[in-house]
Amino acid sequence: MEKLQQHLNAIRNLLNITFFKILLYSLIGIFLYAAMYSNVKPEKLDLSLFSVAGQTVRSPITVEDKSNTEKKRKEALEQVEDVYILKKEYTENRVDLITSIFESASEVNDEAKEEADSKNREGAENGQSSGGAPPVTDLPISDKLTRLKAKLTADVTKDISDVVLTALLQAPKDELAISKDLAVTAINNVMSQRIPGDDVENAKKRVEEELKYSSLSSSMKNAVIELGRYAIVQNEFYDPEATQELRQQAIDKVEPVKILEGQILVEEGQLINNEIYKQLKLVGLLESENSFMPFAGLALLLIILVSAMYFIFSDMDGVVEKKQAHLLIFSLIFVIAVMIMKLLSIFKEFGYFETGYIFPAAMGAMLIKILVDERIAVFQTVMLALCGSIIFNEGVTGALNVTVGFYILISGQAGILFLRKQNHRSKILQSGLLVGLVNLILIVSFSFLRNSHYSGIEYGYYFMVALLSGISSAVLAIGLLPFFEAGFGILSTMRLIELSNPNHPLLRKILTEAPGTYHHSVMVANLAESACEAIGANGLLARVGCYYHDIGKTKRPQFFIENQMNIENPHDRLPPQTSKNIIIAHVADGAEMLRKHRMPKEIVEIAEQHHGTTLLKYFFHKAKQGGADVKEADYRYPGPKARTKESAIIGIADSVEAAVRSMSHPTPDQIEALVRNIISDRLQDGQLSECDITLKELETVAFTMHETLKGIFHSRIEYPEMTKQKVKQA
Repeated sequence: MEKLQQHLNAIRNLLNITFFKILLYSLIGIFLYAAMYSNVKPEKLDLSLFSVAGQTVRSPITVEDKSNTEKKRKEALEQVEDVYILKKEYTENRVDLITSIFESASEVNDEAKEEADSKNREGAENGQSSGGAPPVTDLPISDKLTRLKAKLTADVTKDISDVVLTALLQAPKDELAISKDLAVTAINNVMSQRIPGDDVENAKKRVEEELKYSSLSSSMKNAVIELGRYAIVQNEFYDPEATQELRQQAIDKVEPVKILEGQILVEEGQLINNEIYKQLKLVGLLESENSFMPFAGLALLLIILVSAMYFIFSDMDGVVEKKQAHLLIFSLIFVIAVMIMKLLSIFKEFGYFETGYIFPAAMGAMLIKILVDERIAVFQTVMLALCGSIIFNEGVTGALNVTVGFYILISGQAGILFLRKQNHRSKILQSGLLVGLVNLILIVSFSFLRNSHYSGIEYGYYFMVALLSGISSAVLAIGLLPFFEAGFGILSTMRLIELSNPNHPLLRKILTEAPGTYHHSVMVANLAESACEAIGANGLLARVGCYYHDIGKTKRPQFFIENQMNIENPHDRLPPQTSKNIIIAHVADGAEMLRKHRMPKEIVEIAEQHHGTTLLKYFFHKAKQGGADVKEADYRYPGPKARTKESAIIGIADSVEAAVRSMSHPTPDQIEALVRNIISDRLQDGQLSECDITLKELETVAFTMHETLKGIFHSRIEYPEMTKQKVKQA
């Protein structure tokens, strides 16, 4: 295991070089391409025109059959008839024209009569009435015809014969009025109906039929019939705009003819005719051997995934060494998961049930959450879902098995959700069982969405694989976790629990050689753990770090006040400089002892950082009172300052516990003031300048420590015997 850790450390160091980092991403991309190459490679199909299909072929994609769509549109256009509109204003215009002809004839007659009457009156006045020419009764017909033509347009006089106009002029007034009404009525009746261009003559005949049985005189009847025939014209005309609109509507109503994904194009034993062959060519099955598009698509997808991976790890917070370790852990777990996918997909080719449901989708998610980060675990789940949808595409139409992709995605997210912050092995197994339940619900929901009907055996199989996927995820996570922890030197929860065992040699050493320090460490551990958990830091790490933070005091236990039981304080006989050196030395001595016992670096760092560069105030002031010229820097711990939240909180808890223990009958208000003063001193002294703890978190730390100390130093009832004894002692 040590050799493995050395190799992994060497690889991690290489990742500091940009070339090797790019090489790692490239190797991951090449591995994924090799794993999914066979899944996107188009299937070889022996399909030729007028041959018999050896297997049932389904369309791998959804595509529009443009030729059939165009054919349907042409058929729809052929069914659209031309649009003709009835122009009613033509009827009004023709009626008005005939009416004006009759009125013009009536006006000419009236004017002629008035002129005749005028001439007769003039003759009477001139004495012609006594003997001479007879009275004038009317104008000559030729004059009236000339006048009538003058009132009409040239087109009317050209199309209507003089015989008709003469008949109108010679007709009595009453007959002329009746003739007009008959003509207008007949014209209205005929032209109220549609008269297309090829039916005008028939319409003229209908007018003639309607007028020839009238009681008019023969000459007048003929005149009215001719006027009626003249009035009838075409009133139905072709409307190109309306016709085009109807045609466009017909085209729009035609749905595109599509070949749907999964649609059977040819069944086994069926002859491949021209239509089928055309469809096979349209979906690209005849050119599958020479098609490079699936491979290009896979390459582009992997470029996106690997690029996303690069940016996520580049933006990750933390020291470089930790980032490189997380990148290696992520890569190894991801490669292992993809290899399991590929192995399971092989069984699908032999006709087994959907093997994608057996894949332990939550394994990688739980491992990444424990070892790296929850956000990275979510990202890996998405990557695995995409890869799984391609790797498990055997037996489905198209390149992606969307159902299995969703299954892996949701199962992995469930593993992250159920694991929460409890990383104990029992919690991992419990999370696996819950993931199995989620898997079962997912499979049932997928079958209901597809309206599938499975047999009892099939439901039993899916029930078994769903639970197997969840449990195997937990088992594999538990099994692989120690290898990653040991190989990358990760301080896991299990390792911390082992180090917290009181039978550990170093803890036994503290207990036997410095019992006061041991009790002090336990008290500090209680304060630090509760404060760390309150702000979301690692409470267990803080507790275990507290157990070992003062291990250096075991070299000279009697020089520390908590171990001076019934003995004289040796510092009273030593100069401040010597006392200072002894006190400060316990930090370096403790770190040396911890390294010698190969303790995790996090524990060693807590031992080194819990005092930071704080000032030994007691001995500094003692030296100054002695008149010596001393520098404050000489009486400070060498550091380093706290660099993690756990180290900072342990340093605060260490000072708080020692200060509260020195107080006599502390009240809650005194305890709270003391805690806040110590935190304030640490802030002003710059002891928290290298730590990412916030002021809000420090407020939470102060409150939590105050509440914990109130529980420890609560008031007690003073019994009478105790009171008497105290009086005697006084």
